[in-house]
Amino acid sequence: MSANQQTRLRRDLPSDPSPPPGESGSLGSDKRDPHATTGPAGSTNRMVSGTGVASVAGGTGGSLVGGGTSGNERLTAATGVLLIVLLAALGVTILRIGPLISPHLFIGLMLIPPVALKMGSTGYRFMRYYTANAVYRERGAPPLALRLMAPIVVASSVAVLASGVALLFASPTSSGTLRTLHKASFIAWIAFTALHILCHLPDIQKTFLTKREGRVEYNELAAGRTGRTISLVGALVAGVVLAIVLVPHFGAWSHFEAFHHHH
Repeated sequence: MSANQQTRLRRDLPSDPSPPPGESGSLGSDKRDPHATTGPAGSTNRMVSGTGVASVAGGTGGSLVGGGTSGNERLTAATGVLLIVLLAALGVTILRIGPLISPHLFIGLMLIPPVALKMGSTGYRFMRYYTANAVYRERGAPPLALRLMAPIVVASSVAVLASGVALLFASPTSSGTLRTLHKASFIAWIAFTALHILCHLPDIQKTFLTKREGRVEYNELAAGRTGRTISLVGALVAGVVLAIVLVPHFGAWSHFEAFHHHH
């Protein structure tokens, strides 16, 4: 190649082929959103802290596992709503426990997976906060009253569900101690769980609703919605399946309560 051709070639080439810093698509910037969470295949879910609004970049991966603090709050709130419905139904069966013993047992077993999901979501936030995760630290801890109630809610939840399952397999005529434990733990559980959920009710509106142009609308822009839906539906289905599997054990209690109801 002649010297003149080389000179013309150099003149035709761009002097700086790399894009300017800060432009969209630039790989040179090391700045990251402190509220971003990285999902599968490097997908990033950008969270707007405290608003429950998220923009997802990364397709189905972000919608399945993303969400950050807002996603965790949504899962906890949605599980709380599900528990309110189940607890209300359980309360109806207690009003006439004799003829409604079978529905009482069925709903009690249905509660186990949703309660486990609720404990898992709140426990995850607890762990992330107290292991000094920056995003969860910035979001802050729940109010002190809720933190003081949490151990009682957890202990009474385990006690009432475990004693209920044990009673299901025990003979109704020889279960005096278990029945006493179940009743005592149930009173503590229903009182503190109801209070705990009621304290969270104001947050449910902030978590699920947003104001847009003066109107209150459901906020659909939250990463991890698919994962939360799978978790909630999975917990409910697991509870139904568990209850159906154990229906054959209801017979002894149904006959026992029916006998005492008629006599």
